Amino acid sequence: MSRFNRRDFLQATGSLAVVGALPGSGMLAQLAHAADPVKLGLLHSLSGTIAIAEAALVDAEKMAIEEINAAGGVLGRPIQAVIEDGASDWPTFAEKTRKLLQRDKVAAIVGCYTSASRKAVLPALDQGKGLLYYPTYYEGQEMHKRVMYTSQEATQSVIAAIDWMAKQQGKTFFLVGSDYIYPRTCNKIAKPTVKKNGGTVVGEEYAPLGHTEFSAIINKIKAAKPDWVYSTVVGGSNVAFYKQMKAAGLGGDKQKLLSTVVSENEIDGIGRENAVGYYACMGYFQSLKNEQNEKFVKALKAKYGANRVVGDPMECAYNSVYLWKLAVEKAKSFEVDKVVAASSGLEFNAPEGPIRFHKDNHHVAKRVRVGRAKADGQFDIVFESDVIEPNPFPKL
Repeated sequence: MSRFNRRDFLQATGSLAVVGALPGSGMLAQLAHAADPVKLGLLHSLSGTIAIAEAALVDAEKMAIEEINAAGGVLGRPIQAVIEDGASDWPTFAEKTRKLLQRDKVAAIVGCYTSASRKAVLPALDQGKGLLYYPTYYEGQEMHKRVMYTSQEATQSVIAAIDWMAKQQGKTFFLVGSDYIYPRTCNKIAKPTVKKNGGTVVGEEYAPLGHTEFSAIINKIKAAKPDWVYSTVVGGSNVAFYKQMKAAGLGGDKQKLLSTVVSENEIDGIGRENAVGYYACMGYFQSLKNEQNEKFVKALKAKYGANRVVGDPMECAYNSVYLWKLAVEKAKSFEVDKVVAASSGLEFNAPEGPIRFHKDNHHVAKRVRVGRAKADGQFDIVFESDVIEPNPFPKL
């Protein structure tokens, strides 16, 4: 991370000249204050069952911070990351949010992954008058004045995915997910979308978070013989689910399965051989071909190693830091209310392509894609949507 001090700042601004030309003490204090770091909280599960999906987000956020600092910081101030582990435990997320806001005095937080963790921190955000950038696809049904949602809400991914699946071979669907708000809400959106496409839901099952024994659910899938399995199983449970699906003869070469929660990062944890042939619907895939993404992937691999992969939540986490920076610069202030107001209609040329905050609802308009997993852990992109406006409160 670039380091700033008063002398460096004065030299950079041309304010440090000959001794006799030094500015007065008041101006010195003002310039020195301008160079003080501004703190940004990074709050994610670095341990526990959700860490397989969430821990890598911190790497992308740190890289964005370093890039911004190398380019001069935000309003002339370097960003200092304050990193906390939510430990896949929702009360811990709330406790760490209070700590970041009250003790560390962060200007904003980029954090959370599951909806349960996000819901847990909302009271602390209200109490501490904080601001959260939430970089994970989620179920919608929320617009909090202190949260900016930088990934796709459920209607943007679920409807596009089901519409695409229904246009492929077959129209029977088996829905399987982890037992919490995101999967259940996604399936509330999926079921009428299946029906609208002339399809039928032939099964719907849920497993507890962290569950590792899927034989009973897999037996029901085998008995139902669906054309498609739509999966919202999350976190470490996917290691067991994908392995057990393949062992049961329902690997990607035998059973069509699409997930809206498995990116390249999860595949690395699942084992690439266990995910080959399965599909995912995401806003971002590492294999996207555009100049911004090629720069992003090259920089990340240079920093973290040639074998590192980039998944959708990582890219959204990276975007979040830049969206906060752009809003601060537009507002000319770190004050939360001003930053939120400046975010209305704000655009960013992200690695996934141009994204834009909705003028009112704190969510982003964006494209989504469907990819099929390959043996190298990457995805062949087989579908790309038009730009989809966010609709976090659909009529279900």
